[in-house]
Amino acid sequence: MEYALKWWENTCMEKHLSLPELAVMEDEGDKETIYARMQNALEVMRQAAEEGFDPDRRSMSGLTGGQAYKYRESLLNGKTATRGMLGRAGARALAIAECNAVMGRIVAAPTAGACGILPALLLTLQEDYGFTDRQLCDGLIVAGVVGDVIANRASVSGAQGGCQAECGSAAAMAAAAAVYLRGGSVKQVFDAVGFALMNVMGLVCDPVQGLVEVPCVFRNVSGVAGALVAADLALSCIPCPIPPDEVIDAMKQVGDALPPSLRETGEGGCAACPSMCKR
Repeated sequence: MEYALKWWENTCMEKHLSLPELAVMEDEGDKETIYARMQNALEVMRQAAEEGFDPDRRSMSGLTGGQAYKYRESLLNGKTATRGMLGRAGARALAIAECNAVMGRIVAAPTAGACGILPALLLTLQEDYGFTDRQLCDGLIVAGVVGDVIANRASVSGAQGGCQAECGSAAAMAAAAAVYLRGGSVKQVFDAVGFALMNVMGLVCDPVQGLVEVPCVFRNVSGVAGALVAADLALSCIPCPIPPDEVIDAMKQVGDALPPSLRETGEGGCAACPSMCKR
């Protein structure tokens, strides 16, 4: 098997299999054991979302904590610019990212810094469309296929490829899962990956004080918004103008070209802002 989304698309078509079916077959493990692992991950994600809305928890640095609660309250009180799925998914993404910042239990998806994007979108889709946990596990498997290709073809590490490799990859994984759950074709699933990555190309990794808090937790919110946009583009039968595998390759090239100051060293970008350096 090649680490290429095109391989997955062609093989699904040739063997008349869905992406989760092919992924389980390629894993060569027991099907129910695989789904049990996915269900366990889903439960951790769900718990993280609940814990992240605690208004009183704060990170040790004091940089984050309690913000997701404020976001959700503003949504409930009709004070935000957006409503509906986007707002609720954004609030969940922030909650899960804050759960990570306060040393709560999360699922790296694909990393801790980007842990809120995929679960927030999955849980909000379940809330709106009534998907079962088993269907969400299928979504996690689809997301895993995408993450595996990106990790092996490029990177999911901020230190290696910038935040485009972390929150960008998470957005691509979430967009793919969303398109699959909403009945999109395999091609549409991967078109969503291309759109999601194109929209964050060049995003740097610039953690304030070297901590995975600012701007990281807030990029989880923008990441889930980007995933929804990418999913909607693909589901509207708009093809990604660049083959998704080539977009992944471009992300790697851009990541390799980023200077060290913009790859998780805390020496550039937001981390170098004067007010942040004084803290």
